[in-house]
Amino acid sequence: MRKYAIIVAGGTGKRFGSSIPKQFLTLRGRPVLYHTLNAFYEFDKKIQLIVTLPSDYLEFWESLIQEYKIKIPHMKVLGGETRFHSVKNGLNAIAGDGLVAVHDAVRPLVSQSTLQRCFETAAHLGNAVPTVVPVDSLRKLLVDESIPVDRNEFVLIQTPQVFDISKLKQAYSIEFSAEFTDDATVFERAGHRVILVEGNRENIKITTQTDLAVAEALFPMLNK
Repeated sequence: MRKYAIIVAGGTGKRFGSSIPKQFLTLRGRPVLYHTLNAFYEFDKKIQLIVTLPSDYLEFWESLIQEYKIKIPHMKVLGGETRFHSVKNGLNAIAGDGLVAVHDAVRPLVSQSTLQRCFETAAHLGNAVPTVVPVDSLRKLLVDESIPVDRNEFVLIQTPQVFDISKLKQAYSIEFSAEFTDDATVFERAGHRVILVEGNRENIKITTQTDLAVAEALFPMLNK
């Protein structure tokens, strides 16, 4: 079954506090986005990689490709106004059938075993969404108080989220809603059941400068 991966690299770095988007910052001597692409390329050399990029940074990414001599083949697609629209643009670039993973560009520490689980499960059940269980205590915020909740009733959602391409395209034909926090919520709104699988705890989303430092420390310990 043909495999595709849409790497969503549309962030502008506002929350990170950097002059350039965090997907282009350096992690272990190379751009974060390179490490993310490489994780998928190492998993399957034949996978078709599609990167959605802000229009203002297409040339900048091309310059990084030249500077760091990045040889991983990938298609570049313009991102959209929101993550939803960026993913939709990526899906429109896919002509064939098969499985498609949608992954955050700033999650470079996804393990090979997580990729394997996600694609194998999606091949059998139509989709797969990686998760990890929370280890901290949780409280629910109310109007003027908070109450404890059982953390065993919750999971933390990661990417890549892998889907049958035709079903995900059908799901993304519905109208955008601000409630769509990830692809699983879009897929579920279209009437499909979401299948959860085990992720890997190292697969953090680099959102702050602290996250980048943590990723530097975790990288050598990543269980491929």
